[in-house]
Amino acid sequence: MTSIHKAACIGGGVIGGAWVARFALAGIDVNIFDPHPDAERIIGEVMANAERAYGMLTMAPLPAKGKVTFCKSLEEAVQDADWIQESVPERLELKRGVLTQIDAAARPDALIGSSTSGLMPTDLQRDMKHPERLFVAHPYNPVYLLPLAELVGGQKTSRAVLEDAKAKLAPIGMKGVIINKEIEAFVGDRLLEAVWREGLWLIKDDICDTETLDDVIRYSFGMRWAQMGMFETYRIAGGEAGMRHFLAQFGPCLAWPWTKLTDVVDLDDALVEKIAGQSDAQSGARGIRELERIRDENLVGIMHALKASDEGRGWGAGKLLAEFEEHLWANAAPGKVEISTTEPLRLVETKVNAAWVDYNGHMTEHRYLQLFGDTSDAMLRLIGVDFDYVEAGHSYYTVETHIRHLGEGKLGQALYTTMQILGYDRKRLHYFSRIHDAATGAVIATAEQMSLHVDAKAGKSADAPAEVLAKIKPIAEAHAGLPAPEGVGRSVGQKHK
Repeated sequence: MTSIHKAACIGGGVIGGAWVARFALAGIDVNIFDPHPDAERIIGEVMANAERAYGMLTMAPLPAKGKVTFCKSLEEAVQDADWIQESVPERLELKRGVLTQIDAAARPDALIGSSTSGLMPTDLQRDMKHPERLFVAHPYNPVYLLPLAELVGGQKTSRAVLEDAKAKLAPIGMKGVIINKEIEAFVGDRLLEAVWREGLWLIKDDICDTETLDDVIRYSFGMRWAQMGMFETYRIAGGEAGMRHFLAQFGPCLAWPWTKLTDVVDLDDALVEKIAGQSDAQSGARGIRELERIRDENLVGIMHALKASDEGRGWGAGKLLAEFEEHLWANAAPGKVEISTTEPLRLVETKVNAAWVDYNGHMTEHRYLQLFGDTSDAMLRLIGVDFDYVEAGHSYYTVETHIRHLGEGKLGQALYTTMQILGYDRKRLHYFSRIHDAATGAVIATAEQMSLHVDAKAGKSADAPAEVLAKIKPIAEAHAGLPAPEGVGRSVGQKHK
């Protein structure tokens, strides 16, 4: 099976709660066991942030949210699960005992992943009866947004289990990377440890403060790493001669006394207080949930930007998001859209989220166009122009748009869109869309658009096939008797009558 049907999360802290959100928002029922008295509150807050983030992340129809159940015992939580994720505190004896307990209570075919950030899977699986199904699934916070999980097996872990885990992560929008050998801290944390250690020295030696150090990362190589990683970035730095030239030019620098990576800083009380004080001055005025929401908005924005790159094919995490959305659309229940002779098609239901608004709390201009584009996409799916159709080399391209802004979409406002087909022929499709306030029905924006059917491979217009025209026809006939929309045929600067 390449899908997770039921998950169990043992431990519901920062990482465990975010795993719960990732599973539940993918439509997977999740059992939780965590004896902490505040577990339900903490997971509820994490889930609320995750749902807010997903509202910004994608317009693809998410499946019905999985049922989240808090269980009274570990055994109850894991008994029916096919993926069990352990996220208890990072202590070997504690984790080993919990994993051995999970192994004894779980189905023999259930996969068991540990969220450890550095413990060796061989040590964790020592006392298990079915050690071949235990592996490290090391995620990155927030798990519900950052899509990577390092998959690391121990000496007794089956390679087939790692491949199965990788396949099962894809439908929930995650990328599993299999690490060939187990080492302490795996790959990601080894890299982070190097940067972290050097950063501690820079603060201790008063080279800079914590805010300056963070600025150096986020305004420079952090953005490069976000979309291309390290080696591909340095390959570009080598110019036309590529990586060999880069290594020849900059390799000797590795022998220069630039780093203190071989010298461990003494985290004494004075240095701890120094770092903590600078950190409090940097961001201490904001609560943890507010910082999490700001982080989520920034991550969503980066992923959206990467999704639009490479001529719309996506790059890095953006490409993964596009593939996840394609999976969501393909598996969504067909939306029921009524074709009526008395009203336009009602196509998109949404809410104005934080990523859509400017400093005034109002929708920015390009978000109106985005929403009209989502409305067009919904109509195209209705007439059979879906992902498979586009992959086959044909589509409708919008060639003209006229938008009128009649009101303001505000943060948190529920909206819906409608569309009226004005006319069509073998190549052209003419339609008029409206954005409505869901509470009152009032129209806050309209768009008149013309789309042209194209042969994408040939790069020119082409007749739409008979089966697509046959689906357009009943809609156009139903809408033929509707009044012409107010504002149809308008152009910028046209005077009112």
